[in-house]
Amino acid sequence: MTRPGSGMRPFSIKAKLGTLVVVSVFITTGLLIVALRTRTEFQFITVFSVIATLLITQFVAHGLTAPLDEMRAVARSISHGDYTRRVSGAGRRDELGDLAQTINRMADDLEAEDRHRKELVANVSHELRTPIAALRAVLENVVDGVSAADPETMRTALKQTERLGRLVETLLDLSRLDNGVVQLKASRFEVWPYLSGVLKEANLATSQRRLSSGSGNHSRTDVHLHLDVSPPELTAHADAERLHQVVANLIDNAVKHSPPHGRVTVLARRGVYPESLELEVIDEGPGIPEAERYRVFERFNRGQAPSPHGPGSDGGTGLGLAIAHWAVDLHGGRIGVAESARGCRIQVTLPGLSERRG
Repeated sequence: MTRPGSGMRPFSIKAKLGTLVVVSVFITTGLLIVALRTRTEFQFITVFSVIATLLITQFVAHGLTAPLDEMRAVARSISHGDYTRRVSGAGRRDELGDLAQTINRMADDLEAEDRHRKELVANVSHELRTPIAALRAVLENVVDGVSAADPETMRTALKQTERLGRLVETLLDLSRLDNGVVQLKASRFEVWPYLSGVLKEANLATSQRRLSSGSGNHSRTDVHLHLDVSPPELTAHADAERLHQVVANLIDNAVKHSPPHGRVTVLARRGVYPESLELEVIDEGPGIPEAERYRVFERFNRGQAPSPHGPGSDGGTGLGLAIAHWAVDLHGGRIGVAESARGCRIQVTLPGLSERRG
């Protein structure tokens, strides 16, 4: 199979240069024939031949070098941090058109990375500012004697400290994701006791967490977590720590978007490969609009679905699903939003002992 861009294309630079050589030879040959038939001196024919060849070469060279000048200007702008300029010759059907498309794609990627970097700074600043301001207010009230350092006040300060700790841990996960320093430590484990432990931790976390909204605090102890593993003796082969990140983040996201007294179900089934695993996390919340499904795993994306707790509810950092996607991808698996008649249904497939990267 011929690789794209290889060989001779009708409008390639090689074809144009070859055509230039052929045309020059034809002009020179034609002028020589005219000279022989009209008995014109050869020095005049030589001058005419050189002039004609130079004019044609100049015409072709201008068509080849003008896009290069534009590419150099765009590349200089990109090196100075201006990612908005694009090369206009991307529609050419030659190597310069391919190069223009490559430069434009590079500029698009750099512009997206720059936008994500600015969003990262803005979002992290916002996420840090909220618990720090709350913690500062509590401590100032204690120092100024407005409130006593009783257990309830200290519990409020502890909750804000824990929120800061969760954010820092999430940012550390994000740093590991970007640096690619995480290595899989996969092993065989029993799915039922493993997921039971994850759900117990999630129950403990939700019982201690309160989601702040404009109308007050909403305890999430009302959300029921249900585990469904079939067959009960199901085993899988994966990195337990990374899988914990996946399940914990999916449960956390489902609990936050569950209605009062809602139900979150974690299903586990045997996959098609040896020791592979099919996971589903299902909630009864408002669901994810189809137009938003491709974006839910992007960093800092909080979606457009209305919160069951009203405006201002704590939707988290918007990194949980991005980290879950990263952990699944590290296994060579798949994660996505599946169709559901009610709520949201996230499907995860881990390949087990199959050739993950074969």
